[in-house]
Amino acid sequence: MSAATPRSPIRRLAPEIVRRIAAGEVVERPASVVKELVENAVDAGAEEVIVRLEGGGLRRIEVADDGGGIPADELELAIERHATSKLAADGSIEGIRTLGFRGEALAAIASVSKFRIRSRTARVTAAAGITVTGGEILGRFEAGRAVGTTVEVEDLFFNTPARRKFLHAPAAEQMEVLRMIDHLYLAHPAVGIWIEADGREVGAYPATSDLRDAAARVLGPEILHQSFAVDGDLPGGGHVRGVLGRPATAIGHSRGLYLAANGRTIQARAIAQAVRVSYHDYIPKTRYPIGVLHIELPPERLDVNVHPTKREVRFAREAEIADAVRLAVRHALIGAPPPAEPPDPSAKPRAQHFLVETRGVDCSSLPPPPRLDAIAASGPASQRRLDTTEPPTRRAASAGGRPRLTLLGCVGSLYWVAESENGLVLVDQHAASERLLYDALLREGKLARQELVEPITIHLTNTQRAALLAHTEAVRSAGFTVEPFGGDAHRLRSVPSWRGGRARTEGLSALLDELAAGARPTAPDGAVERTAASIACHSAIRAGDPVAPEEMSRVLDALYEGAEAVYSCPHGRPVLLQIPRSRLDRWFLRSGP
Repeated sequence: MSAATPRSPIRRLAPEIVRRIAAGEVVERPASVVKELVENAVDAGAEEVIVRLEGGGLRRIEVADDGGGIPADELELAIERHATSKLAADGSIEGIRTLGFRGEALAAIASVSKFRIRSRTARVTAAAGITVTGGEILGRFEAGRAVGTTVEVEDLFFNTPARRKFLHAPAAEQMEVLRMIDHLYLAHPAVGIWIEADGREVGAYPATSDLRDAAARVLGPEILHQSFAVDGDLPGGGHVRGVLGRPATAIGHSRGLYLAANGRTIQARAIAQAVRVSYHDYIPKTRYPIGVLHIELPPERLDVNVHPTKREVRFAREAEIADAVRLAVRHALIGAPPPAEPPDPSAKPRAQHFLVETRGVDCSSLPPPPRLDAIAASGPASQRRLDTTEPPTRRAASAGGRPRLTLLGCVGSLYWVAESENGLVLVDQHAASERLLYDALLREGKLARQELVEPITIHLTNTQRAALLAHTEAVRSAGFTVEPFGGDAHRLRSVPSWRGGRARTEGLSALLDELAAGARPTAPDGAVERTAASIACHSAIRAGDPVAPEEMSRVLDALYEGAEAVYSCPHGRPVLLQIPRSRLDRWFLRSGP
C-alpha cells in the first residue's frame, strides 16, 4: 500500500492568482478580448467602433467607440471584478437587455495584459484615463478625446506565458477576430465596425438598417437575390425575423447560419437543427442553409447567465420555440417569391464572389464519341484496372498492354459513360477529378496552374481575405494565384489546370471559407491529408460542370495510370464503377452472344 500524499492546508489564494484564474474564464485569445470590448461599446450606445490590431492582437489591441463614455470617478471601479452599471441596484438579473452584466470583462483583460483606458462623457471637455499592468493601477492621466471610450491592450498574457503557448500565429488570430466580428455585426447591423491590422484596413462593416444588406457583407452578394425573409411569432410573446438563403445557396458545413437572441450572438443547436429540418426536402443531407435569424423573447424566457463568456443561453420551453422557428422558416421557404434578378455584373459586389465564368462543352452537344486508346503500360500501375461491382480486381490488358475505351458521353453533366472491352464504365466526374488532384498534391505538394489570359477581378469577404493572408501557401498549392487589387478587390491570375482554363472562382471561394472556418497553421497529425483533401475538393471539376471530350480523355487516362487507390475520392465516395458484360447479359436475360 503506497504512502498517502501529504495533505496541504486550505489557504486563501492571493488576489493576483484569483484574478488570473478568473481571467481564464473570460479571456481565451485576442478575439475574446475584442468581443468583450465591442459588446461594451454596443451597450454604451456606440454607432461606430474601430478595432486596431497589431500582430493579430497578440502584440496590441485597441478598440475605440463613440458611445456614452465612463465618468472619470468610475474608471477605477470599472476594472474591479463584479462592478457594473448594467444591473439594477438589487442585483437582479431578470430582465437583462444588455450584452454584458457580470462586471468581469475589463477586470479580466486588465489582469493579464498591459492595459490602458481613456474615456469621456458629454458633461466634460477632456477624457480621463488610467494605466494598469497585471491588474495593478500604475497611473492616472487626462487626454483629449471626443465623447466615447478607447481601450488599449498590449502584451496579452504577458504574465501567464503558458496561455500564450496555446495561441496560433498572428494571421490565424486575426482571422478569429474577423469571424467573431461577423457574428456581432449580424446581431447589431446598426453599429458600424471597422477593423485595421498592422496599419491597413482588413474589415469594413458599415452600419445599415437592412439585415439583408448586412448578410451580404458577411455571406456574399448572392444572398441579395438568392434569399427570402422570415418573419413569425413565437410562443409566449416572442418573435423571429431574419434572412435565409434559398436552397441553391446551401453549403457543406453549418457555420453559415448566424443566430442571435435578444441581440446576443448565440450557439443554439436546437434552433439550428430546426432551421435545417425546414429545408429537409429541398437540400441534401450533407448541405446546410445559410443566413441570419434574430430571436426576440421576453427576458425572463432567456437565461443568459450560463457561462462567463455568455456564448451559451438557455430557453424556457426550448422545444416549443424551436418548433415555432421551424414552422416560420418552412412557411417562408414555401411561400417565397421567385428569386430576384442578379445585380448588374458590371457593378461592384458588396463583399465577395465572382464575376466571370467561361463554360466548357455541354454533354448534349458532344460530337460522336471518339475512340480512346488510353494509356501506355508502365510497371505495376498498368496492371490496375477498373472496378467491378465487387471489390477491385485485376483485368487483363488488351494487345500491347493497353486497355481500350470508347467514350460514349455523359449523363446530366455529372457521370461519364465509356465502353470497355468487358462492359460499361461509369465515372463520377467530380470524384475522379478530386482523387487525381489529391494524389498530385500529396506527391508534388502543389497543383499545376493555368495562367488566365485576362486576370479576373474578384471581391472577397473580410474573413476570406484573412484566410488568404493566413494560408497563402495552401492557396498557391491549390493552383490559384491571387493578388491584392485595392480594398476588398483582388486579381485572380491563375486557376488549377484541371479546370481546363475555365475562369471559375467558386472553388477559391469555398476553399477560403473552409480555411477560415477550421484550418490551423499548427494542426495535429493528418492535417496535411485533410488540407490536401479540402484543396482537391474545391479545385476539382464540379458536379454539373460541362466538360469537353478532350478533358474527359485526360481524366480517364490519368485514372488508368493513377495512384494505388483510384476507386474512391479522399472523402470515401466511389470514383468509378464497371458493369461487366456478363451482368448486362443477365439483366436482359441473354444466355449467349
